[in-house]
Amino acid sequence: MKLRSNQLLVSDDGDIIMGKGRMEILESIDRTGSINQTSKEMKMSYKTVWSKIKSTEKNFGKPVVHADKKTGTKLTDDGRTLLEKYRKLKKRCIQADDTIFNDIFLD
Repeated sequence: MKLRSNQLLVSDDGDIIMGKGRMEILESIDRTGSINQTSKEMKMSYKTVWSKIKSTEKNFGKPVVHADKKTGTKLTDDGRTLLEKYRKLKKRCIQADDTIFNDIFLD
């Protein structure tokens, strides 16, 4: 038996800012420099990926990507910070969850 945890960062209104899927989208954009390439990697439509980015920006209150037809798409400083902090949060939550799970289930 295992515990599977899921961390979801939401706005005060309950709208998603960051979760595992959006983390993967931002990581792909950071790696590929392309929303189009990201949509192919993620097996999502371009419109869906762009919509999730726009929703994150709206709920976060800051731009997370900068798209330029000549230079491609890059994470903004705020986008990179959000991604790094979310990774840290996820890692620490999983560690804490594992400790709690072991205390309860592995007497």
